[in-house]
Amino acid sequence: MPVTSLAFASTPPIPPPFSPSINRLPPSNAACGCRLPIKFRSGCAALSLRLTPIRASAGGDHGPDPYALDGEVEIGEARAAVAELLLESGASEEDAFQIAVKAPKYVGMLVDSVRELDEHSLWSSWADDLEQGELLDSGRVGFRKKVYLIAKKKGNGGVVPLLESIGLKESSSLLIARYLDSQRLPALIGKVKFVKEMLFSCRGQEAVVGRNARRMMMHLSIFIDDDIQRTLSFYEKMEARHGGLDMLGYESTFPCIIESFPSLLSQLTEDHFKMLAEFLETLGIPQSSIGIILLLFPPVIFYNMEEEMKPRIHALGEAGVKDDDIGRVLLKYPWILSTSILNNYKKILAFFKSEKVAKSTVDLAIKSWPHILGCSTLKMKSVVERFGELGVSKKMMAPVITASPQLLLRKPTEFHEVVSLMEEIGLGGKTTGRILCRCPEIFAANVDNTLRMKLDFLIDFGIPRDHLPRVIRKYPELLGLDAQKTLLPRMRYLMEIGLSKREVCSMIVRFSPLLGYSIEVVLKPKLEFLLSTMQRPLKEVVDYPRYFSYSLEKKIKPRHFVLKSRKIECSLKEMLGKNNEVFAAVYMGIGRMLVAPSSPSDGS
Repeated sequence: MPVTSLAFASTPPIPPPFSPSINRLPPSNAACGCRLPIKFRSGCAALSLRLTPIRASAGGDHGPDPYALDGEVEIGEARAAVAELLLESGASEEDAFQIAVKAPKYVGMLVDSVRELDEHSLWSSWADDLEQGELLDSGRVGFRKKVYLIAKKKGNGGVVPLLESIGLKESSSLLIARYLDSQRLPALIGKVKFVKEMLFSCRGQEAVVGRNARRMMMHLSIFIDDDIQRTLSFYEKMEARHGGLDMLGYESTFPCIIESFPSLLSQLTEDHFKMLAEFLETLGIPQSSIGIILLLFPPVIFYNMEEEMKPRIHALGEAGVKDDDIGRVLLKYPWILSTSILNNYKKILAFFKSEKVAKSTVDLAIKSWPHILGCSTLKMKSVVERFGELGVSKKMMAPVITASPQLLLRKPTEFHEVVSLMEEIGLGGKTTGRILCRCPEIFAANVDNTLRMKLDFLIDFGIPRDHLPRVIRKYPELLGLDAQKTLLPRMRYLMEIGLSKREVCSMIVRFSPLLGYSIEVVLKPKLEFLLSTMQRPLKEVVDYPRYFSYSLEKKIKPRHFVLKSRKIECSLKEMLGKNNEVFAAVYMGIGRMLVAPSSPSDGS
């Protein structure tokens, strides 16, 4: 729904006060004795029929039993009275019905009050004058009328049942209602609908909201301002509810938001919301995603556009965040608009400047993982020092941070666990440092749930434990591959074509990058050429698995046809392991080949 079309509900005309029939029970359906959901009637009478459960008398044809006013019917009568009060306060018939039905505690409180006054004949002390009290004590006033009078005297204009109907606890409803006395009920109902629509416009992205909230909390290690503190308090309330933060993107969160930020209903206007939404759209944030920012950082809703919002966005631009990136960064990390995060951004830039890391590198890292903005420089320093201990130079630090900025968020103990695992399998400090530079994402992985499981998978398949250092050193990227979806299918394919498990293990030990090749793109076409065209035995790839690393079109085929034309037989290693000049000199008797094959790094 476009923001421009989300208008507050207009105030409907206030209906006339109670009709004389307020003390009379509506007729029931004699056939079934149930309440009648009559919607074609208008006004209070039809609404009463929808809200009041009436039971048929024992005779069935003589109307309701006057002595059958049990608890169920009393509740129905009380709902009808509350609905009448809501109608008087300007609510529409449908809104009055929904609120009365969804405010059971408020209705129950009114019922209990009437019962207590009836039981002890205390209406005279409750009423404003003696005559009214005597009338109420006389039994000539119906139950619904009594409920209505009590609700009317409480004087909250229907706000308390409205707040309960949207999910607020009774204590919160009573507290917040005090701040909403100046607002008319129809406008407040409209505001509830509008605010809910603004906050929960991110349909289909609910899981993302909760996941990002947890990540933002997890990686926060700086002193925070009041805005983030209020947000964290809100998150804690959410975490205590059923489903926790995972429910943050769903409408069931609404009561918790109102309890944490009651000013959403008491202060903000539709115009402010529309202005905020339009401004966020100018930053490149899709309208359907605006709710994500508001849920992850509710205080931003209260920011003054000219004095707070625009200056902070401008500060981001001055700090180096490009205009095209601001929207994406905000979606990932809306806390960037808080003063504590903006101040920490300056500290981060100063820290990396001292480490000779270019600002452009830091900006790329922030663009990818803006959560590092909530990380203290002291924590980052401890991680960087660990890089140095592994032999990573300041020159190499830039590509490591650019490739895996989330490493800066790692706890020193988590980083040490990865290093310890490398030592455990037999890799030294310098080798581990080279692996860090080549494949930094490994050091951001969970040791027990990811890395150790991959190693155990290799051992269980048949890779000797004492050969793991060679396997990992040659191809550390395999620790980032999915064991069941990537590694195992490639191993199975090699066995399906006729190799034994032992032979496959031997190939992996000799050339572990083998596990990184696609079956359809690399393994299958090269094997078919080896077996069908070259007519070589399968055992040759067991002896020389590096065969799969060479380009089929640029190296394997040209060299095969050269050797075939000269009727020369040689092993795969002799055929492919020589550079162009040596191959031409040995097999062609010339200084160079006419067709220059690609380098061994070309695996296509």
